[in-house]
Amino acid sequence: MSEAPAAPRTVSADIGLLLKPPEPRAGWRLLPARVVAMCAVELQKLRHDRTELYTRAVQPALWLLIFGQTFTRIKAIPTHGIPYIDYLAPGIIAQSAMFIAIFYGIQIIWERDAGILNKLLVTPTPRSALTTGKAFAAGVKSLIQAVVVIVIAALLGVSLTWNPLKLLGVGAIVILGSAFFSCLSMTIAGIVLSRDRLMGIGQAITMPLFFGSNALYPLSVMPGWLQAVSKVNPLSYEVDALRGLLLGTPAHLALDFAVLAVAAALGITAASSLLGRLAR
Repeated sequence: MSEAPAAPRTVSADIGLLLKPPEPRAGWRLLPARVVAMCAVELQKLRHDRTELYTRAVQPALWLLIFGQTFTRIKAIPTHGIPYIDYLAPGIIAQSAMFIAIFYGIQIIWERDAGILNKLLVTPTPRSALTTGKAFAAGVKSLIQAVVVIVIAALLGVSLTWNPLKLLGVGAIVILGSAFFSCLSMTIAGIVLSRDRLMGIGQAITMPLFFGSNALYPLSVMPGWLQAVSKVNPLSYEVDALRGLLLGTPAHLALDFAVLAVAAALGITAASSLLGRLAR
């Protein structure tokens, strides 16, 4: 015996389904897509003007060509049997990435002045997604710069690894370090609210961060107070990881990754909390 046919759906039920709005996705599901979208928007700017990438390649090239080769000849800095130019190359990669990221706050102040930031803040995109997208866009720009430095170093005969897994680790380290320094810049921008002040502070802290790290010399040759500064400087952990991955020197990779990941997370939190103040 056949089953009775199902009752036809009423017109009112169909209308109810049409009028019922779709359930919104949870915030944690929406956040990664918004971060990727903001990062892509930032990187689109490179298609219109690549001058920054070319001009920023000059300084690391000079460091390697002049400073690196000169100190390799005079053997003034102990590097445990590694040619000084090899020892210097990871430090210059970290330095060039930091120099790109540390002035990233200027761009967000320009967006404030142009009215772009206010428009972004009234969208449903969380402030943390805006900050994270910009931070990782700075990381990708720094990664492009790192590739340029690696190519220059290879042409100068620096013995670098070409292991794909280690190169992926190098990319992750550069992105995490740049994310922190870009968020540091955006945090300062949220405090000072002015491009001129941010430029002054950025120039004031860039060299101490660089010279207060192990980018140019090992910790063993530093005075005690500078060793203490180096141990709380995220750039030192970035350089340590890059040397371990690119040169195979002893490194504390787990600690380096952990410090940079925590620093980036704290930087994103601080920059996100000050984003509203910047837009006022």
